Amino acid sequence: MPKNLKEEILFTGMMAGMMVLVMSLYNVMRVVGVNGTAVTKALIGFPLGLIVAGILDLALVGPIVKGIVFKYLIKDPENTAPIRIALTISTLMVLGMVSLMTAYGLIMTGQIGWSQYFTGWLINIVVALPLQLLIVGPLSRAGLSRIQN
Repeated sequence: MPKNLKEEILFTGMMAGMMVLVMSLYNVMRVVGVNGTAVTKALIGFPLGLIVAGILDLALVGPIVKGIVFKYLIKDPENTAPIRIALTISTLMVLGMVSLMTAYGLIMTGQIGWSQYFTGWLINIVVALPLQLLIVGPLSRAGLSRIQN
């Protein structure tokens, strides 16, 4: 886990960068198919998506999730397995970020409606949760531990 603001920003950058890139590619390819146009569109939208995701993670979702986790779910962090803490935070972070970034994606494409939101949310959570828990989270934690050592 990050120990200071610098590490928190680096960790968030790694995590958000990988999640935004993969989820952008996934969503664009769902709409336009698997082709060069999809990759180009995803890469064009990547910088702004990364900035939005980073701000939402650091300023809103992260503090809320950590407050919930350490106030209600994990009362004794020093005697709790680090993997349990990481998985709990990661799962709740995905729920929060998918909720907000699905809305962001729909706003950016001009598709604003509850039906589109709930469909998009379900489609995104199915990919984002395993992506985070099995690939991006472990890679980001490994990257952070290399920085810390």
